[in-house]
Amino acid sequence: MEIGQGDHGRRIAYRFDEGASGNAPVIVWLSGFLSDMASTKVVFLSEWAARKGYAMLRFDYSGHGRSGGDIEKASTGAWLEEAQEMLALVGTRPVILVGSSLGGWISLLLARQLADSRDTRLKGLVLIAPAWDMTEKLMWEKMSEKTRNVVLTEGVYYAPSNYDDPYPITKILIEEGRNYLLADGNIPVNAPVRILQGMRDEDVPWEHSAQLVDLLATDDVELTLVKSAGHRLSEPADLDRLARTIETLIDPASV
Repeated sequence: MEIGQGDHGRRIAYRFDEGASGNAPVIVWLSGFLSDMASTKVVFLSEWAARKGYAMLRFDYSGHGRSGGDIEKASTGAWLEEAQEMLALVGTRPVILVGSSLGGWISLLLARQLADSRDTRLKGLVLIAPAWDMTEKLMWEKMSEKTRNVVLTEGVYYAPSNYDDPYPITKILIEEGRNYLLADGNIPVNAPVRILQGMRDEDVPWEHSAQLVDLLATDDVELTLVKSAGHRLSEPADLDRLARTIETLIDPASV
């Protein structure tokens, strides 16, 4: 799909499996920062959804995976726009948003927009180690003054990663992200919210997810803490827990 025009145009890769169960909500997957739709969780979930006959939509943000765009020019607003265009593909069908890390933040922004526009398609929100306000709370506020100066003067800082090569944190990402912060709270979500969080997570501390619970303007929120788990939550038990969580939102009678 082509999104944006001129210098802001980018080609976004996606896959939409229609499923066999026409009445069930479409599972819409939103990946984490520097992750893509070929990750362990997405592959597991897509195979599980296919066995169940559930529809599933997933895509790569610009600058990620098979999509076009430059990661050093990407921003929260661009990723949100891409998620909005993906959601439009679903049409009027009900949806369950499943967001991992950064995808949790994008999912919350989408849920807020749906609630504000009185769109009733959202039937559930599943957040995996949600990195809400990631650019401010988990990047900028944790930086040293020296690192902040590098971002502001050079436009990019390459942060060491626990998983791969150093990754870019850009001035664009930090400054533009401030347009989408949720820390003021009262986040409207007209659907059940289920949060899965590892207590050994070094990227998104479990306390960050606990804080989110109070920011949500709904009482139907459950936070599941997994004592021994880290950030990825990709072990077999974690994947089974994810599938069960989604299925209870699709079919409460399956509990």
